[in-house]
Amino acid sequence: MEETRLSAYERRVLAEIEEDLGADTGLARRMAGHRPSLRPPRPRPTWLRATAAAALGAVTLSLLVLAVATSSPGLVWGFAAAWVVTLLLLLRLVVRWARRHAAGPAAPPDDPTHH
Repeated sequence: MEETRLSAYERRVLAEIEEDLGADTGLARRMAGHRPSLRPPRPRPTWLRATAAAALGAVTLSLLVLAVATSSPGLVWGFAAAWVVTLLLLLRLVVRWARRHAAGPAAPPDDPTHH
């Protein structure tokens, strides 16, 4: 098999591209954790997380009302635990929304300008 060599100009352009890619730390971070997979990515059910956050919020509010009305230490601790879990779930939803919002709108698959 015949080996094709790059011209000096092509080697210089390739070196510039490699240098630009090496300077992009965000790309390097994303590529470091990337493992190619033959399976397509599963869609993430955001609606399920939002529903769970709403239900957990209702439970947390109920526990708060009961804890205030009865002054029971068990209800106060139950409220505290449910409150922490609710906040973590809401924080995760907000972070996902912010990342999606920062990425901008996705182009339709049949759009010729989308590569």
